[in-house]
Amino acid sequence: MGPGRREIGHGALAERSLLGILPEVEDFPYTIRLVSDITESNGSSSMASVCGGCLALMDAGVPIQNTCAGISVGRFSNDEGKIVRVMDILGEEDFFGDMDFKVCGTKTGITGVQLDLKARGLWFEEIEIIFEMARKGRFDIIDLMEAHLAAPREEMSEWAPRMLTVPIDPEKIGKLIGPGGKTIRQITEDTGANIDINDDGIVFISSVDMASAESAKAAVEAIAAEIKVGSVFEGKVVSTRDFGAFIEIAPGTDGMCHISELADGFVDKVENICKVGDKIKVKVINVDDTGRIKLSVKALLKDAAKDAEKEAETVES
Repeated sequence: MGPGRREIGHGALAERSLLGILPEVEDFPYTIRLVSDITESNGSSSMASVCGGCLALMDAGVPIQNTCAGISVGRFSNDEGKIVRVMDILGEEDFFGDMDFKVCGTKTGITGVQLDLKARGLWFEEIEIIFEMARKGRFDIIDLMEAHLAAPREEMSEWAPRMLTVPIDPEKIGKLIGPGGKTIRQITEDTGANIDINDDGIVFISSVDMASAESAKAAVEAIAAEIKVGSVFEGKVVSTRDFGAFIEIAPGTDGMCHISELADGFVDKVENICKVGDKIKVKVINVDDTGRIKLSVKALLKDAAKDAEKEAETVES
């Protein structure tokens, strides 16, 4: 049969306990579906869901803030006032005892509590004892969990869909969309990724694989970027002239690479270095007052040579 009040309540406790460790939506803009299959209902199934759910999030690569675990403290008492407390109660203890105090959290704080009490109440002194017992038990469980998986995996599964966010200047939204949506549609067709834009300039990029998402991200960043001297782009040659090549460094943004800047040496013809449709990495060496962009391949080659010299000097020293 379907879940009853007990199962729904336990699921709600586990959910709100894990919500406290989830990353901000700006850092991880995914919808998370977490399933905890409990095949019996004897003892702290909700605490098992917290611990197992936390490990599942870590294994999936969700960048949670801290490892979260839960433990239950039970209590027995008699008519003479004698009290015995137990950790992580079983079904019999839950049924015959007079308290089930569940505490969930990390090593830095508590994210969820739930109290089932058959007695008339708890004194503040006893609550302090219970929280301290739960703290020690929670820390022991977290140590065991982290012994198997110390932190969230750095990368999600290669089969998981990818979603990236790129903040851009809201004034650049129109440029990203392009006339009649031409620019954003072209990026979508070229990369296979889906792109959504919020009014505040947050661009959401989703794709079935990371390569497509990263490609779309690079295109969005190139369009929204301020073209500054020193920036490096991988552009596409859109036309050639006797004096140089015009290179599209971002959709709708072209720059000119003079023939003398196409290589570190004499170039007889532009076509000897590149032709229309070629992809070429260039460095911005000048942006004049009218917005015209000058590009250079030679500057990149010189930078690479300097880096190689520095690395060689470091090795020798």
